[in-house]
Amino acid sequence: MTALPERSERKLGLVIDLDTCVGCHACVIACKGWNTQNQGAPLADMDAYGENPMGTFLNRIHTYEATPTDGGACQTVHMPKSCLHCESAPCVTVCPTGASYKRAEDGIVLVNEDACIGCGLCAWACPYGARELDPAAGVMKKCTLCIDRIYNDNLPEPDRVPACVRTCPAGARHFGDLGDPDSAVSRLVAERGGYDLMPEMGTRPVNKYLPPRRKDRLSAPDAAPTLSPVASDAGGFFGWLDKMLEKL
Repeated sequence: MTALPERSERKLGLVIDLDTCVGCHACVIACKGWNTQNQGAPLADMDAYGENPMGTFLNRIHTYEATPTDGGACQTVHMPKSCLHCESAPCVTVCPTGASYKRAEDGIVLVNEDACIGCGLCAWACPYGARELDPAAGVMKKCTLCIDRIYNDNLPEPDRVPACVRTCPAGARHFGDLGDPDSAVSRLVAERGGYDLMPEMGTRPVNKYLPPRRKDRLSAPDAAPTLSPVASDAGGFFGWLDKMLEKL
């Protein structure tokens, strides 16, 4: 079995804003593209346009219809999910070959694919379902926080973040050191009431989620402003068309 490091001073991870995420899946596609076309081993993508498509994804989006317990308006919540790089990662301690391990220098949980035998024990141990057995390679795959990007000095500074963070059009994904209470991500968690996913499991995930706001209770300036009409009487072609339609 693999031992966890005693302590990781740096805790690199993600902060995901559920209030901002629009469920566009751009992060899923960017993750798939980067981990298939660049430094990592290709992720399986078999019979993609056939009757039985099968593939491996390191990041997925789950969409829920959430109804408040007090009877408020139902709203849609998009919830991205990938490896949470837990401090007490059960996927690491259950691994019989030491393939799964947690780095002491930054807290990132990784898999040594050369040592992985594809037994699936880590997937069983993970309470978040964040690991996938690649059907082509026969080894376990998981989010690496794009370790080949964040430490790559050949990339411009803005690109030294995970691919999912770099591509998010809504700015719903944030990356940084959650072990530093003064970092931008730590301050964001403190200000917005960020929380752990399933804290009762005792895994102490590094990644945090920011809660969505109640859309039925938004008020100015948080709510979108009401637009004033640009004209009281339509003119030109559209004015003529409006009059013709009124006669129908």
